Amino acid sequence: MSVIVLDQEILHYEVLGHGRPIIFLHGWVGSWRYWIPTMQAVCVSFRAYALDLWGFGDSAKNAHRYTLDQQVVLLDRFMEQMGIGRVALVGHGLGAVIAMLYTLNRPEFIDRLMAISCPLDAGMLNARLRTAGPGELADWLLGQHPSTEPARVDAPRTDGQAVQVSLSNFQSINLRDQIKWMRTACLLVNGQNDPAVTPPKLEDTLNLPAQFHSILFEQSGHFPMLDEGSKFNRLLTDFLALDSGMSPRELQLKEEWKRRVR
Repeated sequence: MSVIVLDQEILHYEVLGHGRPIIFLHGWVGSWRYWIPTMQAVCVSFRAYALDLWGFGDSAKNAHRYTLDQQVVLLDRFMEQMGIGRVALVGHGLGAVIAMLYTLNRPEFIDRLMAISCPLDAGMLNARLRTAGPGELADWLLGQHPSTEPARVDAPRTDGQAVQVSLSNFQSINLRDQIKWMRTACLLVNGQNDPAVTPPKLEDTLNLPAQFHSILFEQSGHFPMLDEGSKFNRLLTDFLALDSGMSPRELQLKEEWKRRVR
């Protein structure tokens, strides 16, 4: 287990591989652990880091650090202490919100961003996220499959207050308006059957900035990286292979990544 001390608090992370840096940020359920298959898929060409956010996994449980602002500071301080410069970010749920907020504030450090199951405003979130405990959320959002066990096992180790504080903070945030000014290449990935975060509507995807693209996984719920792991890893590999500054809309050249609209 790898840890560093940030502001006198223990931050847990793991790392695999060598090459350009990529950071994975987990969501409201689980910890760094469910990223292992994805980290293994990219670690040949990338140095892949995965963190436990404040209140999750093996990182410190301190209610004063559970705000979205403090989680963004965690990411900034981690990159500074580890000597990480320009990086690719992959965030899921809560991690996607943090990655978006960080990119909006520090775009010079982000080469590209994949935001999975990311709400663009509070209206896209199911109210059950705010009423259920970590274990109940895991039962609700994770299917009964061996690939989901890492998230299910670590869910009870979450401080429920970390989930609730972040959701409360998000009520006053509208990413839909803020991303209009983003120039960082960003790929939005959603599961068609996600009960927690409603996928973007067609009109939302048509109004995305030029550097954005939206892809829908039709057989996935809240965890596309677990529900359709092989397909997700191919998409991430293709996204990372794009030249720096290139719009992820170039992925539309591959039939497999065209967003299907019913």
